[in-house]
Amino acid sequence: MKIYTKGGDKGETSLLGGKRVPKYDSRIEAFGSIDELNSQIGCLRTQLSDQHSAILTTIQSDLFTMGSLLAATKEARQKMNLPSLDPSHITMLEKRIDEHVDALPELRSFILPGRTYADGIAHVARCVCRRAERRVVELSDQEEDELLNSMIQYLNRLSDYLFVLARVATDEAGQEDLPWNPGS
Repeated sequence: MKIYTKGGDKGETSLLGGKRVPKYDSRIEAFGSIDELNSQIGCLRTQLSDQHSAILTTIQSDLFTMGSLLAATKEARQKMNLPSLDPSHITMLEKRIDEHVDALPELRSFILPGRTYADGIAHVARCVCRRAERRVVELSDQEEDELLNSMIQYLNRLSDYLFVLARVATDEAGQEDLPWNPGS
């Protein structure tokens, strides 16, 4: 398989199913942000203990699933055997958030990212996740597709998980959250 096809040299790309769209198309922006998020989570996974690796790998797989679903038109999705997004993974994220929050010190102020390298990466991933969520919301405003609603819910929950995971990384490093002190 060739890595380059030269098909995008004039600013267009193909969706699964063959439809050509500009590279700035809302669908391309959505799955491009999800792809970036997946890479950020891969970086984060290298900085955390092995106990976080399994869920982060599951999240990366979910993001690949979302990307493949976004890369296909509705018609192509119906014809192709693409994976589906497992709704129980949203519940899994909620459960992990609750477990971590129960084990962490109470949050009493906004915190600044970057107390540790891992918490900084988690916050960058959280920000990229929020952008991906905004891109999927934008796409859902342009087309009616229930699949997009489940992606929005997943990404919303994932950004919460990444925030909490940043705090976990700080805690596991024996540090305390760095509170935001306005005016300092």
